[in-house]
Amino acid sequence: MFKVVTPGFSQEFERWTEALNAGKSLMPNCKWTETVKIYLCSELVWLYSREYKYPQYIGAGNYNLLAKLFIQETLEDAEQTKNGEQADSNESLSPD
Repeated sequence: MFKVVTPGFSQEFERWTEALNAGKSLMPNCKWTETVKIYLCSELVWLYSREYKYPQYIGAGNYNLLAKLFIQETLEDAEQTKNGEQADSNESLSPD
């Protein structure tokens, strides 16, 4: 379970890609003294503030873990899309 937190906003997500997209969408509204944080369970794994040019991945091995989750979730999404397109094409081939 991922949790995105910034002043005035807090939301939980099941998937890393959803949490990352939410965190990135909050970056432009981040003021100089504010941060956008993503927690995995209760552990801080991602942090953005205007002090740094790029978001920071916090903790040993977290970048690797999060990169693998990103790839896994992207492949799952592609497979679901592919299966959905196949189901749609099969339906259009069936006689009415």
